[in-house]
Amino acid sequence: MSIDTNRRQQLKLALASAGLAIAASVTPMTAHAADVTLLETGSTLLYPLFNLWVPDYTKAHPGVRITTQGTGSGTGIAQAISGVAQIGASDAYMSDGQIKQNPSILNIPLAISAQTVNFNVPGLNKDHLKLDGPVLAGIYGGTIKEWDDAAIKALNPGVKLPHHAIVPIHRTDGSGDTFIFSQYLSFSDGKWNNSVGYGTTISWPAVQGGVGANGNPGMVQACQQTPYSIAYIGVSFHEQVAKAGLGTAMLKNRAGKFLLPDAKTVSAAAGELIAKTPADERLSLVFAPGANSYPIINYEYAIVNAKQAKPEVAKAVKEFLGWAVEQGNDAKYLDAVRFIALPKRVQELSKAQIAKIQ
Repeated sequence: MSIDTNRRQQLKLALASAGLAIAASVTPMTAHAADVTLLETGSTLLYPLFNLWVPDYTKAHPGVRITTQGTGSGTGIAQAISGVAQIGASDAYMSDGQIKQNPSILNIPLAISAQTVNFNVPGLNKDHLKLDGPVLAGIYGGTIKEWDDAAIKALNPGVKLPHHAIVPIHRTDGSGDTFIFSQYLSFSDGKWNNSVGYGTTISWPAVQGGVGANGNPGMVQACQQTPYSIAYIGVSFHEQVAKAGLGTAMLKNRAGKFLLPDAKTVSAAAGELIAKTPADERLSLVFAPGANSYPIINYEYAIVNAKQAKPEVAKAVKEFLGWAVEQGNDAKYLDAVRFIALPKRVQELSKAQIAKIQ
């Protein structure tokens, strides 16, 4: 064998050995990149916040992949219970009956949000019409039918209201937005409370011309496309509401003041009730007392089974939710969706619940 041939063979062996060494070092990293996959599904109000959180979190934690879906709070709760999703997002806490049937499911607040009532009344969308719970109950109950109804006029003296039928828009999917909106109606209007009540799904009274829509995106679109309509929309869709040119109502709170949701009024409402938050954190923040309290605010919940299928999944869920209630409550995330951070006491309660996941 010639010297050149021998050298070529030695070179091939060296390259092959190097290739094996590189493969050995790369393969574990490639496998590590998809160690755990989590599914988050549910609230369309919370969906924009998850879509801000997840890219930053997974960039810093390459072993975790998180898929997000805006399917409605009802689906989020159901899929967390069934095990289809590891994290169900919901604007609504689970009922006592649901908890009794599913004792291992946790309701963990991640932040505090609000809801707006929006309308599409030609010529008035730049104004903030004043509305209250009884008037909204009348509109959605079918007893207040035109925009110039005496009850609406009484709240808006001097405003030229059109004599045109109101088109109420409601959610057709199981919705935490429906839950908190119908709570506002129930807590402020006894007739609604006794006849319809509240929930993620309710039996909406039959109103001629009423429209159903799916998710917050559907509510914005339906309201934009339907003149003289009214809708309830999660505050995280404020940019879409503005682009659609919709009006935003000032809502009457328990103290009789008409307010818009902002950091001050949402914080004021939360401040009135956070001390009442129980260990399991299931609490309504709707229609809080206080002169400066915006009336429709809520905890945004992660609905999670304390008993996960695998230890590595439990670990990934705990670490992500722990990050969410701390770093994820930073203003750079929450300001973009008009949410406010959890108060320290509630943050500690959420951490205590997260610690139960195994």
